[in-house]
Amino acid sequence: MSPDIAFLIATLVKIVVIFLLAVHVVPIMVILERRISAWVQFRIGPNRVGPLGLFQPLADLVKFLGKEDFVPAQANKVLFWAAPALTVIPPFLVMSLIPLSPSFDVMGRDVPGVIVDSSIGMVLVLALSSLTVYGIAIGGWASASKYSLLGALRSSAQMISYELALGVSVLAVICVSGTLNLTEIIDQQSQFFGTHAETGNWAGWNIFSQPVAFLVFLVASYAETNRLPFDLPEAESELVGGYHTEYSATKFSLFFMGEYVGMLGMSCLIVILFLGGWHLPGIASLELSQNVFAVVGLMIFMAKVGFFLFLFIQIRWTLPRFRYDQLMTIGWKVLLPIALVNILITGFVVAWS
Repeated sequence: MSPDIAFLIATLVKIVVIFLLAVHVVPIMVILERRISAWVQFRIGPNRVGPLGLFQPLADLVKFLGKEDFVPAQANKVLFWAAPALTVIPPFLVMSLIPLSPSFDVMGRDVPGVIVDSSIGMVLVLALSSLTVYGIAIGGWASASKYSLLGALRSSAQMISYELALGVSVLAVICVSGTLNLTEIIDQQSQFFGTHAETGNWAGWNIFSQPVAFLVFLVASYAETNRLPFDLPEAESELVGGYHTEYSATKFSLFFMGEYVGMLGMSCLIVILFLGGWHLPGIASLELSQNVFAVVGLMIFMAKVGFFLFLFIQIRWTLPRFRYDQLMTIGWKVLLPIALVNILITGFVVAWS
């Protein structure tokens, strides 16, 4: 088998693996969401379907597929059907740009642990992640429901407001790293004061050089994924269900899937930008083979991502929802000014260092 054919097969395998990983995160997050919420509220949680209630996501899937696929009479049929797809596709495209592990050795050729290793990867990630708002806005408008429309308007205003702070916080990391390539940003964090640290020195992680950017990005990521305490577009107590009030069956499950895959993408970005990706002190000194090191790096990366996914759930069941005026105030008067001051200070430090 020629190296080119092996590289093509490896790329196809990566596409399948990352797609299956993103899809299977959804049922895992569903059972964790139910279990952690029960733990926080001193309840038992699901314990009827399967051993320890582990088949509850499967029961939810059967329920979704068995429901009536209802379309409101006054809805715009084409856009009503298109909105769930526009919501779920961008998070999957973002995952194609996320480097999950160091490169593998396939027949003497390095195969990176990412589907698309682009030199402008961070720009593409920000561009694709911003497309989700179109699906939500279109779905809310096409439903011909006042509750859905209000949810769509809230979502548009919220995501535009917090994308600014999120983007400026990323600029600070780019200033420090000097690159838009996500793999290079990870490798840059294994260096400390210009000295290459073969053991993946944690002192070079951007969370220490950019703690303000980390906090701004973390808060903005919750708003971008419409998670509590920033779930104003859904707001069940006010808007019934917000932008997906009129959706049911498979189309509703696509909104559901888009939210969880978006959480996965944001968690991956936090790990890449601020926590050194797959680097961990002492791992590289074990002198592992390239493929073994890639597998170990993947496990380290997913462990870090798992922590932030847990944090998404924990925050949801800990903090109450903000009022809409508080939501806008935090985005425009708190996060954005802090992010702008941080990028100015970072620029001066980088220019004079």
